Amino acid sequence: MSEASMPTEVVALTLILSLIGGLIPILSNLKASRDFLRKMTGVASGILLASALILVIPEGFEIVAENHDEHGDSELAGSVAIVLLEVNKGDITPASGIEEIESLLEDNHDHDLDDSHEDDHDEDEEEAEASLAESIEHVIEEVEDGDIDASAGIAEIEEIVISQDIHEDDGAGIGVFLAGLAVLLGFCCMMLLEGFGIGHAVHEEHHDHESEHGHMHIHHRATPILVLLGLSLHSAADGLAIGSAAAGASEAVTAAVALAVLIHKIPAAFSLGVFSLHERSERNDSIRDVVLFSITTPIMIVVSFYALEGVSSEIIALAMLFSGGTFLYVAAVDTLPDFHNPETGKDALFTVLIGIAIMSVILIGADLIGLIEHNH
Repeated sequence: MSEASMPTEVVALTLILSLIGGLIPILSNLKASRDFLRKMTGVASGILLASALILVIPEGFEIVAENHDEHGDSELAGSVAIVLLEVNKGDITPASGIEEIESLLEDNHDHDLDDSHEDDHDEDEEEAEASLAESIEHVIEEVEDGDIDASAGIAEIEEIVISQDIHEDDGAGIGVFLAGLAVLLGFCCMMLLEGFGIGHAVHEEHHDHESEHGHMHIHHRATPILVLLGLSLHSAADGLAIGSAAAGASEAVTAAVALAVLIHKIPAAFSLGVFSLHERSERNDSIRDVVLFSITTPIMIVVSFYALEGVSSEIIALAMLFSGGTFLYVAAVDTLPDFHNPETGKDALFTVLIGIAIMSVILIGADLIGLIEHNH
């Protein structure tokens, strides 16, 4: 994994855009139309959906797959297995097999010295081969000291290679399972918050009431505190997505994830500002709500970045996949109500497709010109 750096510009931009989006309706009394907010949300949801399915989730699975390859594709183990096969077939004697394996160990040691200045992402593979080499060297020493004969040495080496393969296969299966589970947990986490009334979306409910009752003061079943809490937890998930990407992926990947979060955060902050302005008796309370919401994502970016910096790539992958699951839920819950409404269904579909198209073009273009590098 290449050395990661704190995305300071993203932290600052996230804070600034959230404050602007949330304070505009409070300080200027600007009221966006219901249709305008719906279109903004639809495009933002499409961008969030595309980023989750094209970038965040595949990136997390790729980290898991690459980690398995690094641990599972041991070149030394493959070479030793070929020698063991020759001995078992009778093509060479056990003594000759021991000599060939010893030669392979020497070649592997020389190869490690030549590659000592390679990238950090090869370190795990080198450690795995070093552990295997040490075990085999110990058996060879026993043969040379006369503690066991060559046939017994070949049998022990075969057990070492087989046990390593079984261990790696088990680990790979668990890795894939946990990767899928992380996506599901992210989705279910947001779903549980909504189910307990700590949702993140406020614009649909507010503008539904507004269309029925005009601009009178509307009190919702969800208190401002619960709405603020739900939006802040959602913002924390956004921060986790950016922070984990910054800790484990290229700068281009981090920028793409940040772009999706920022575009979606603007209508969310605006909606909070409108909602809080209608629900709070004092304007300062509404300003406080927006400020608390705005600082959540930057704080979580910093916390998750430093918490994940230097940890194993699997943990970073799980954090990204969890975030991908939250992206999927938010994109779905922001648009499904409009999809199910005959009056807004076609328009909602169109705006979401626009968002998907925009993000897809950006990501595909960045990948084609080599900006998105998959270095883990």
